[in-house]
Amino acid sequence: MTSEDLYPVSRLAAAQEATAKAGLDALLLTPGPDLRYVSGYEALPLERLTCLVVPARGESFMMVPRLELPAAQASPAARLGLDFVAWDETDDPYGVVASRLGSVAKVGLADRMWAMASLRFRSAMPGAEQVLAGSVLRELRMRKSPGEVAALREAGEAIDSVHRQVPQFLKAGRTEREVGKDIHDAILAAGHSTVDFVIVASGPNGASPHHEVSDRVIQEGEPVVVDIGGQLHNGYCSDSTRTYCVGEPPADFVAYYEVLRRAQDAACEAVRPGVTCESIDAAARTVIAEAGYGEHFIHRTGHGIGIETHEEPYIVAGNTEAMEPGFAFSVEPGIYLQGRHGARIEDILVCTQDGGERLNNTTRELVIV
Repeated sequence: MTSEDLYPVSRLAAAQEATAKAGLDALLLTPGPDLRYVSGYEALPLERLTCLVVPARGESFMMVPRLELPAAQASPAARLGLDFVAWDETDDPYGVVASRLGSVAKVGLADRMWAMASLRFRSAMPGAEQVLAGSVLRELRMRKSPGEVAALREAGEAIDSVHRQVPQFLKAGRTEREVGKDIHDAILAAGHSTVDFVIVASGPNGASPHHEVSDRVIQEGEPVVVDIGGQLHNGYCSDSTRTYCVGEPPADFVAYYEVLRRAQDAACEAVRPGVTCESIDAAARTVIAEAGYGEHFIHRTGHGIGIETHEEPYIVAGNTEAMEPGFAFSVEPGIYLQGRHGARIEDILVCTQDGGERLNNTTRELVIV
């Protein structure tokens, strides 16, 4: 895949059209996922302002510190035909943006914009209402192109290769931290440019969904939840959870793990165009609740994924958004028994024309090591 596949020049025009349709005068995109999505430029988040300005009408331009100009011009953003406005240390870039835009009533700020920049823009454009750019870009970002799906498939294959190695890392007597270090190194070796998270949650720590690693020593007969992910060089993310057991698992754990596996299958099988996000959540939740574990499933069923690990759409009760081809998201129900153990199974799926394609393909059976 090339940068044109993942960051096509047409995306800037689509963002400008969406800006006008939403009744905004401009989008102001500082370093972060929104800027990268529209321009392909992974700018450094610094105190010096870098900002892609996308007016509803007229030419877009990018404010960039002069010392960052070569990096900006070497990025995929150079293909967009932008005017790169380099500013010097004694300039006021916020004032330059305000001056070039003229009178504006409503602007969209990048969702991850630093408060410092937001307040500086408010001072430079005191009459402008500020809203989140995500309200404009969400419709674009949720619908993955074939190139984006291919990038997510590559990410899924990479993280699957790490999960296949996990059994050789997990042994009684090792700490979660030691296992986590091995997994961290394996994620990088599998082609990721960054490791975003490594969760190795043994025994009672498995009942904490966002536990990371600790110096706890893994014991014989304990379940271990391993949730891992990172970002590939192309900017797209991986995320997959499997649950293992070191030695013979507890009988009660085996019972609810089978419930969890059926729930995850039910949610994956429910995916198709037109069904709502909340109905996919309900498919998993119903299986778990009917088996008597409803109170132990304490989070949503999933989240969107792309150039961020967590983005829209969210697979949760109350989200009536209908599935469309190109939506990419996790399906990751869990059951957590506080003080004892827990389990989670997570795959990334993409909605196709007639169903859902799993992008993670390691076994979902309980792996005993």
